Amino acid sequence: MSVASARSRRGAPSDSGAHTPLMWTFEGPFAVCLADIESTLRRAIVQLDDVSALAAALDVSLPALAARVAAGDRIQPDWHRFLDRLSRYGLPSPLRVRHRREPGPLATLLVVYRS
Repeated sequence: MSVASARSRRGAPSDSGAHTPLMWTFEGPFAVCLADIESTLRRAIVQLDDVSALAAALDVSLPALAARVAAGDRIQPDWHRFLDRLSRYGLPSPLRVRHRREPGPLATLLVVYRS
């Protein structure tokens, strides 16, 4: 069983009160990546302690997703359940999802927050 990997990068805050975004990448089976993305976002919310001050975006690599589908991964209903669970976290705006045409990690989660 392949395990999704997550890498994070964090920088210094800027003068505007907005911090350098937190970023994690995820690879592996689609359902595992979705669970890891949700867990990572939940931990970021707890760490930042103010859900109203953050925005989240998810980049999905279409070539990596196509490879996962070719390997037998299902997209639905896992994707729908994932979005439904995220809606319960009280984010001020829905998760922004962008589809990339470049190969790369299956998913990249970006969290931006203000202090």
